[in-house]
Amino acid sequence: MSVVNQSVSADINIERMWRRLEDLSGFTDAGRPWTRRAFSADFFAARQWLTQQMQQAGLTVHVDAGGNLVGRLEGATPGAAPIMTGSHTDTVFDGGRYDGIIGVLAGIEIAHTLTEHGVQLQHPFEVVDFLSEEPSDFGVSCVGSRAMVGLLSPEMLAQKSPAGQTLSEAIESVGGRPKELGRAIRGPGSVHSFIELHIEQGPVLEREQIPIGAVTDLVGIRRYRVVITGQADHSGTTPMDYRKDALLGASILIQATNAKARALNTDTAYVVSTVGYLTVLPNSSNAVPASVEMMLEVRSNRNSVLESYGDELFAQIHAEIAAEGLTLDASSVSYGEPALFHPAVVELIGDAATERGYVSLRMPSGAGHDAAYLSKIAPSGMVFIPCLNGRSHCPEESIEPEQLKKGLQVTLDSVLKLDTIAGFAE
Repeated sequence: MSVVNQSVSADINIERMWRRLEDLSGFTDAGRPWTRRAFSADFFAARQWLTQQMQQAGLTVHVDAGGNLVGRLEGATPGAAPIMTGSHTDTVFDGGRYDGIIGVLAGIEIAHTLTEHGVQLQHPFEVVDFLSEEPSDFGVSCVGSRAMVGLLSPEMLAQKSPAGQTLSEAIESVGGRPKELGRAIRGPGSVHSFIELHIEQGPVLEREQIPIGAVTDLVGIRRYRVVITGQADHSGTTPMDYRKDALLGASILIQATNAKARALNTDTAYVVSTVGYLTVLPNSSNAVPASVEMMLEVRSNRNSVLESYGDELFAQIHAEIAAEGLTLDASSVSYGEPALFHPAVVELIGDAATERGYVSLRMPSGAGHDAAYLSKIAPSGMVFIPCLNGRSHCPEESIEPEQLKKGLQVTLDSVLKLDTIAGFAE
């Protein structure tokens, strides 16, 4: 094996990468493509396949305490902290074939390329399939990356799915060790740097015809579980003035949060709010809804907004909810702060693109990513590539092989550049 230096270059094999993408897409709920929920049978089967692919690329593989699948190539320098890449392979319901997935398979392809070119980095190289990046049945997103940096709280571990399983039990089912999660799996300084390849999940790169995005920062995300309780009654014999309709209360909240998020947006403050999950009981066409459970999600690049949003919203609608004879109970389920990526890593990604003759754009992201949590312990950055019409979290999510090739090549070149850096200035 040769030791990498600044003069080493390697080209990736896009055909092999694309075959892996096609193979992994086969692990899906046949009735709802493309659906591979964390902790599902399809997810377990995909993890077995990923393990085999990592091993074929020369990586040694293990599952860490947080349920993350980790592959590792050793470096030439004893005791050096690893350069890490990765993303996630779970999906939302009826999701796409590329969100997160290209970031994991990119790491495997980079390892495979280094191995077959006889290149050994100075630093170890690690590829991670982070557990349950998408919001799970437990109401918590980025489970694996939170666990890695010590931000998966006991309250989160105790959250239950509709079936009654705790998140702690679910992590154990994939080979994790939740009893060890009272502390970080990786602390500051234990990872040299982190880089994640991802589709943009928005329209900017495609519309501007720019092949590479160098991501500067990510929004923070806060989620609340909200239960509005009324009273079930006959839909035909209960006059409108006598009803305690919980779904009407839900509509009050949904309209209020829509107006509040719009009002808070400025040139510098980005705020969006979504209610995308509802459970209505008794959920019958001839009964007044007795209760509604919903998940309220708020995203912003301002911590101050995330900290105050829920309390302000619930206080604002309290009188209107009470006037309908309803009660509202809300609890914060998860909270992730906005993340600012290391400027040296952002610049390095742009340089890697330029050296390949690709135009790049420095840009923020309104999505949440595992890189947000890794940025708390290591200099981090993300590479974005365009996706068709900016569509994501839907079956129509699509990219072209040439777009992926450019993003993957820039990610590999960035890893080679990162390997030449002994340490980062604060």
